Amino acid sequence: MEFNNNTLANVMDLLLDAICMVDVEGRYVYVSAAFERIFGYAPAEVIGRPMIELVHPDDRARTLQAADQIMGGQPKPHFQNRYVRKDGQVIHIMWSARWSETDRLRVAVGRDITELKRAESMRAALHAISEAAHLAEDLLALFRRIHQIVGELLPARNFFVALYDSKKDELSFPYFVDEYDQTPMPQKLDSGTLSGEVIRSGEALLLTRASDESPPAGAGPIIGMDSLDWLGVPLGSPRGTIGALVVQSYSSGVRYTEKDKVLLEFVSIQVAAAIERKQTETWLQYVARHDQLTDLPNRELFHDRLRTSMARARREQARLAVLYIDLDKFKEVNDSFGHDTGDRLLCEVARRINECVRESDTVARIGGDEFVVLLNSIDLPEHASAVAEKIRQSLEQPFDLAGRQLNVSSSIGIAIHPEHGEEARQLMRHADDAMYAAKRQGGNKVMPTVLQELHDDTLAS
Repeated sequence: MEFNNNTLANVMDLLLDAICMVDVEGRYVYVSAAFERIFGYAPAEVIGRPMIELVHPDDRARTLQAADQIMGGQPKPHFQNRYVRKDGQVIHIMWSARWSETDRLRVAVGRDITELKRAESMRAALHAISEAAHLAEDLLALFRRIHQIVGELLPARNFFVALYDSKKDELSFPYFVDEYDQTPMPQKLDSGTLSGEVIRSGEALLLTRASDESPPAGAGPIIGMDSLDWLGVPLGSPRGTIGALVVQSYSSGVRYTEKDKVLLEFVSIQVAAAIERKQTETWLQYVARHDQLTDLPNRELFHDRLRTSMARARREQARLAVLYIDLDKFKEVNDSFGHDTGDRLLCEVARRINECVRESDTVARIGGDEFVVLLNSIDLPEHASAVAEKIRQSLEQPFDLAGRQLNVSSSIGIAIHPEHGEEARQLMRHADDAMYAAKRQGGNKVMPTVLQELHDDTLAS
């Protein structure tokens, strides 16, 4: 049987793979009928058009490099890159290409491997998310890694994580990357955001300009400027929906589809588990180093910060101070009004002490009615005395607890680095001794460490 050009063209049109011919200038001169099925463009729409215009922007540089190599006589039997279909979808293509010197054309056969790549990417994503849950130092590091992983599955230039705290009824945005908008402030779940609607309903939501679907009733505008596409999926866990993953696009070149929604929903299951794991780890670390009643740092965390601060102070030849605070006659409050009242009093004491110091300082509860304050980078010892006096006067003011007015006072001892000690234990001991000296004088006093006492201690040792 003799084949003419028309017969050959008909056979080529029956193939599932696309056949393309591109000239020296990189323009299509022929594409088979399968090209339209894969790329969405009819042959008449691409003939004479530069091939590179259809390639995904992120793959154009290496595609041009491969084209140069093919034209130089190096066939590419398994070259992979991404294209953007006419409808905006990103597809993965496996090419087998060679150069015809006689015809001065690049001849290539392209196979759509998008589904295969999707399956491979999903397996890799699940493994990467599980690994990130173990290796990420904190939640922010976990969110950054999740953003990277999702970005390997679908376009995620604009990506954010919304988390819901049911106890506070608070929707927050701990990770928010958007080319037009800043991170939103925490808000109520029913404040009208689309991410809030995803969390409330527990259902994924895909809104595109190409679809007829409209935002749910009561949902407010998309965060930031109106996007062309908005895709959000719930983060579900055994204890309910804990948040949402959201991607959005402001470009007509990036459109989301139902396949993207299914993919993101599948990944979100692993993401939710990873977030909960990291939240639990973070909470356990926090509880281990904080006082559960006042939420202040506990003894262990205070000593860690003190050692770190003293090392820095030695390097920088700077001063710091430790204030040792003990409430006067606190036992009488517990005996007269009960431990619940005593606990409320301790919480209020913690709040007042915090109001008297800087954010760079540390207030800790180290047991019972004993508190310590680390004052970093003070210029003069008198500055520590001024802060201690401010605390004493604040604690001297009446406390209104559940309609009952209580009056307490405090005894405060002060030790300064380096004058009163070069080591953390030494500094704490002198501050403690000074506090007891204040108590022996009747309490409600600020007592600096006395140099003579230090001299006597040295002789005794």
